[in-house]
This record gives sequence, C-alpha cells and structure tokens, in this order.
Amino acid sequence: MNEKPIVLEGVASPLIGMLHPASGKQETGVLMMVAGGPQYRIGGHRQLVLWARKFSSQGFPVMRFDFSGMGDSYGEYVEFEDTEADIRVALDRFFAETPTLKQVVLWGECNASSSSLLFAHKDSRVKGVVMINPWVRTEQGQAKAVVKHYYLDRLKQRSFWVKVFSLKFDFVGSMKSALKMISLARGQSTSSLQANKKPAKIDVDRSKPLPDRMLDGLSRFKGQIMLVMSGRDMISKEFDDLLQAVPAWQEHLAACAMVRHDLQYADHTFSTSKWREQVAEWGIDWLSSLPDDQNSQTQTVN
Repeated sequence: MNEKPIVLEGVASPLIGMLHPASGKQETGVLMMVAGGPQYRIGGHRQLVLWARKFSSQGFPVMRFDFSGMGDSYGEYVEFEDTEADIRVALDRFFAETPTLKQVVLWGECNASSSSLLFAHKDSRVKGVVMINPWVRTEQGQAKAVVKHYYLDRLKQRSFWVKVFSLKFDFVGSMKSALKMISLARGQSTSSLQANKKPAKIDVDRSKPLPDRMLDGLSRFKGQIMLVMSGRDMISKEFDDLLQAVPAWQEHLAACAMVRHDLQYADHTFSTSKWREQVAEWGIDWLSSLPDDQNSQTQTVN
C-alpha cells in the first residue's frame, strides 16, 4: 500500500492527513472526514482506515485528514460548523496530488455529515455526499426522540417490569426526567445546543437552528447523496423524525437522487466487522454508479 502522509497548508496551522492512491482512472475520489469530539482520522474502530484501503483497492483514491486542533493537526480546535476552510484546503491538496481527479465525494459520519451539507454546495468539485447517521440535533428534537423511541420502547421491555416489581425502580427520579423531556418535546425551543461554544472564526449564520441551515445547504447542492442509517442509534432516529416532520427534507433528498441503506441492528459507529464491511460494499457500489449527470431517481435499499 502506497499510503502517503500529507501536511496541508493554507489555514492558520498545518493539518495532517493521509493519502491513499488508487490504480486505474482515479477520476472519483473520497474525502473522509471525522468531526466533533476527541476523534481523529482513523475513525471509530479504525473504520476510516479500513474503508479507505478498501476503496483505494477498488480504484477510488481517498484522503483522510484531521481538522484543526484534532488528532495530529495543529492549531485551535474548530467546531464541525466551522470547518469550511479546512475542507477546502484538503480538497485543493487532494486534487493536486491526484491530477486525474474529476470529482470528489465527501464521506462523513454524525456531525461530519453536517459539515458536508453545510459545505458541499459551495464547491463544484463535490459531486456526492455520504451521510452516515447525520447529526441534526436540537434540544426539542432530542427530547421528542427520547420520548418516542426510548420511553415508549422501555415500557415494552421485560427488564423494565422486572425492575419495577422488584422495587428497584426509581419512580421519583424517572418521573422527573420523563416530565422534563416531555416538556421540552412540547416546547418551542429550537436551540442547536451551541450556546456555550466559542464564536465562529468564519462568517456562519447562527440565527437559524442547525437543521434549517443543513436543509438550506441541501437545497443548493446539485450532486448525489448516499444515506446510511443505524437501527440502534438515537441520532439516526432523530434524523428520521425530522424527515417525517419536515417534508422539504424528503423533497430535496429526492432531488439529489438519494440512495438509502438501513442496518437494522447496527449501532452508531458500526462496531462489528460485519456492519463495517456492509457499509463498505454499499459505498463501492454507489461510487461505481456515480454518473456525470445527476438525473437518476431516488432509491431506498434495506
């Protein structure tokens, strides 16, 4: 494997990445991103490394990199909503290192999916976005998901009733928590949980909730989208609730010829080799079918 360490210049501090060259035409590349929290470019369970090697072996060059202040990259940590400059620098270097590239796909999980939608329409080189369990969290959206998908499901579980009848259930604490979530779910709060974060270093409009800003980015994007969803993940459930509540999301995803895949029993990070390999297979099939024009119809695959 001819993997090549890369130092990305052009932002306040150098960023560190890894290039995975591929044989063949190398016309479609994959920029893999990880954002938010104490993570870096190998990904959870080393999945970004393994996916990158898999894709490059199939003819798709890949670049992985650490955002500012994360992993091996220098500088001050940036939030996932403030990564535009980092992504653009990575794309510039990716194309410089791979002259045959004609288009790039942004590959991101959780809030890296959010970064992708906020950025993709701003760069014509981006022709596709892979969103894995997209992060669209607001205070109210999280509360609704907890009430709908946790509390109601918990009532159906035998372990819950065993705890109740054995007098080990904390009624007071649980009722307080449930009432708080129900109150938030019924409220009008649209906070994107950003109140305590540092001010953005670039011009980012924070007057709208995160889902609205992501929808605006999606509406402007002219490429294609692959959506991968875990069945045992509250973040993916929040996204599905958003799709049901806001029809515009479904309309714009359809306009992007969305291909959707669901892994019913998978967790948020696809922690088993079986789940990881399935996502890789879906990714290779989708990358192989990515056309020059963007006129194919939406597909849903389970």
